[in-house]
Amino acid sequence: MLNRRLFLASAAAALTAACASGSRTGQLPPAGAQTAQGAYIAPEYLQMYRAMPEERFPLPAVDLTKIDPIYYRQLVDYYSPEPAGTIIVDTPNRFLYLTMENGKAMRYGVGIGRAGFDWGGRARIAYKRPWPTWTPPADMIAREPELVEFKNGMPPGLENPLGARALYIFEGGKDTLYRLHGTSETWSIGKAVSSGCVRLLQQDVIDLYNRVPDGTPIVVRQA
Repeated sequence: MLNRRLFLASAAAALTAACASGSRTGQLPPAGAQTAQGAYIAPEYLQMYRAMPEERFPLPAVDLTKIDPIYYRQLVDYYSPEPAGTIIVDTPNRFLYLTMENGKAMRYGVGIGRAGFDWGGRARIAYKRPWPTWTPPADMIAREPELVEFKNGMPPGLENPLGARALYIFEGGKDTLYRLHGTSETWSIGKAVSSGCVRLLQQDVIDLYNRVPDGTPIVVRQA
């Protein structure tokens, strides 16, 4: 009888371990987690910002403990006079909204251009690219001569500043040289750090990329 009880206990422990292992490999929904400050991170956000091994260059999961939860992607109530399907960048508050029907919008946290490199106005997404090549503008190379090695373009990859996706902003038929693009620098979300471009977490820019077509209108607000 004692041996039978030990066997059953061992089997139960093995099953528990197998289930735990399965959840780590995506076979079961992820459990919640906590930030370093003890705040709870819901499982839907862990799934939203999961690792993406299926990408051309596999993406790691986002460390959500490094980001203020206000900047997690979420569906929000949002009134705007702009038609559904418009991208609105709220520069002061570090949000990007994709307007939807019935007073809703998908909201993303962003990093925006630092003082002296910001841009605002109305334009459109002329086209978009997965895992784009990055070519620094001539004035950037002049400021940072070490970038001259990329004057003909930096190949796509995890080190490429444009990240997993880029959406190219044109105004009046002319390239503004500003982009919506991905970043792995989680610390930069919610801050003014880039050279004028609007950066999103890699998983967020992939989500946005999949939602908007070429020609999508974009409004960048500075106040």
